[in-house]
Amino acid sequence: MLDEVKLKRRSFLKTGAITFGGLVLGFQIPMACSKKQGMNLKDIAYHAPNAFIKIGTDESVTIIANHSELGQGIYTSLCQLIAEELEVDWDKIKVEHAPIDPAYNHTQMGPIQATGSSISALSEWTRMRQVGAAARMMLIDAAAQTWGISPSDCSVEKGVVKGNGKSLTYGQLAEKASELEAPDLESIALKDPKDFKVVGKPIKRLDTKIKTNGEAMFGMDASVPNMLVAVIARPPAFGGKVKSFDANTALAIDGVKHVIEIDRGIAIVADGFWNAKKGRDALKVEWSSGTNGNLDTPKQSLAFAKELQSVGRQAEERGNLKEGFGKASKVFESEFEFPYLAHAPMEPMNCLADVKEDSCDIYIGTQMPTFDMLTASHYAGVAPEKIKVNNHYVGGGFGRKSVLDGHIVSEAVQVSKAVGLPIKVIWTREDDIRGGYYRPKALCKVKAAIDENGNPIAWEHHIVCQSFVRGTALEQMLVHDDIDHLAVEGVVHTPYNLPNFKLLWHETPNEIPCLWMRGVGHSFNAFTVETMIDQLAEAAGEDEYSFRKKLLKDDPRSIETLELAISKSKWGQTLPSGHVLGLAIHSSYGSCVAFVVEVSLENQWPKVHHVTAAIDCGPYINPDAVKAQIEGSAIFGITSAYYGELTLKEGAIEQSNFHNYKMLRMHETPFVDVHIVESDKVMGGVGEPGVPPIAPAIANALYKLTGRRISKLPFDKKDFV
Repeated sequence: MLDEVKLKRRSFLKTGAITFGGLVLGFQIPMACSKKQGMNLKDIAYHAPNAFIKIGTDESVTIIANHSELGQGIYTSLCQLIAEELEVDWDKIKVEHAPIDPAYNHTQMGPIQATGSSISALSEWTRMRQVGAAARMMLIDAAAQTWGISPSDCSVEKGVVKGNGKSLTYGQLAEKASELEAPDLESIALKDPKDFKVVGKPIKRLDTKIKTNGEAMFGMDASVPNMLVAVIARPPAFGGKVKSFDANTALAIDGVKHVIEIDRGIAIVADGFWNAKKGRDALKVEWSSGTNGNLDTPKQSLAFAKELQSVGRQAEERGNLKEGFGKASKVFESEFEFPYLAHAPMEPMNCLADVKEDSCDIYIGTQMPTFDMLTASHYAGVAPEKIKVNNHYVGGGFGRKSVLDGHIVSEAVQVSKAVGLPIKVIWTREDDIRGGYYRPKALCKVKAAIDENGNPIAWEHHIVCQSFVRGTALEQMLVHDDIDHLAVEGVVHTPYNLPNFKLLWHETPNEIPCLWMRGVGHSFNAFTVETMIDQLAEAAGEDEYSFRKKLLKDDPRSIETLELAISKSKWGQTLPSGHVLGLAIHSSYGSCVAFVVEVSLENQWPKVHHVTAAIDCGPYINPDAVKAQIEGSAIFGITSAYYGELTLKEGAIEQSNFHNYKMLRMHETPFVDVHIVESDKVMGGVGEPGVPPIAPAIANALYKLTGRRISKLPFDKKDFV
């Protein structure tokens, strides 16, 4: 285990560039994972140049990105932060994936490289600017020494240092700068935001061109000489095992080379994907159903309902609930049911492993390279420092590529070790839908009351679901007082003024492998809260906007976001016949998002015509990236509300592909108009906060059309008859 340390300063390391003369600059933050957090990571005894910037004598400026590019634009954002302080020509910027090294560890998650929780930009807001500023200072010092003048007599613009009537480019100064002592980070004065030239501006993304012309390398594109492809036959029921199998039927398929049993199933190895899949189709195998063989959705729903009657574990309490209900004028009770959801990223799971006698190379698109490295080390039987993780562009993740057990890596490594050749394991879409690691199923119940003046006087909230992290390396970090923080997020510490409040969590068994998904616990908890708030507003005889504003009186950030969404929408205007507006607001990941949606019914099905969104995410790096993330979040959330549902029969998922686990189509997609609150508050995330409030906003609109409160997702056509 790495020891816990306190830092008073960070030191820079510099070396000559590997492939050309120049400056390689970066720094290591020896951040450690607290033993209290219980992340059982082994000491990683390897070293690399720890570089974030490479400046070449050819004038190129290469940024080493330590967060994974999932389509969210983080490569561009990180480069903007460095470029702002470096004062470099943006057209000279290139970007590369970071290797695994402690220098690239996350500043907030402990000694790991990771991308998630909508904090990539926040975690690098200061660090990347310091890197850029330090490089600029060293280049200026190199020029000043060359000319025999003071650095204060030099100026820099777009990668050119000027002074004493002379000028030198960064490329010309790179080698000399690499010989200088790097400045102490704490001594660096960063720019005042009012002087920003790059940060806060709508810079075009660096990866657009290569993703358009096909040059971008995703994990699925990885290939090495002598590589074979494997498709894994896995038990249909979660927890099932292989009882017996006949490899001959698979081996009879042209191109199939090997049939190998591994801990998660049976690998069919062939000279290409299609032959491997045909081999799997032909394989004769008998499975045991395991402990979950009788599990189906109706039985599970009954078990959840029974669990709702238990005492539960108290996550938060304030005021006196009994007294609150005793003073109630009206009392309401509602239950809300939410299904398992699959992430369904465009690129299914895949990993290429090349296991050698004393090393192992991994090729993958991942959000958690450190965990994948440790998984490979375990299964390959080689030291962590002998594992090389080649991280590629990720074709969508939403949390699915952020696994803690590295299961796709374990499959590839086991097969490669057994065969003695590089093996690429590819999951089909059906594997992905049926393979687990879902957003958990949940059942929620709220009992709430208002007094004679229409003010909420009591709120009792129950959440029934399994833990997101029980039994994982993050359990001790995220489970406190036996409460999974992720299960209750979005309800605990609600900004609404609810004087008598109680929140309880009821934990169910981890029968099905689950994981965080975009929005995590907020994704179902926001729906419960926001539809319940609308119900109380109606009972109080108040407009849902005014009612929320009153309850948010102690949260000016939420009020400002709410007011911006209302002001930019058609609120209070005359709408086309059959059209109504719905409203919801929710804070998560340090940001606040409000949606006003315009909805009608077409052929007894919701039609979302227009979405007006407002977000306060504090300072932002690229407004276009913020808008894109809110647009994408809205579509992601509408998709789940319309179609997202996985059901179980005999321990197996019934859905398999996009014909029965549908995605929102283009003709169903509304126009999303995004407005950003100009804010100097603490930076928040933008990748996830737009998901939680979209479904309740639509549900609140639908109530106005049908007179029925929606209490179960996804939407059911019978609710609109």
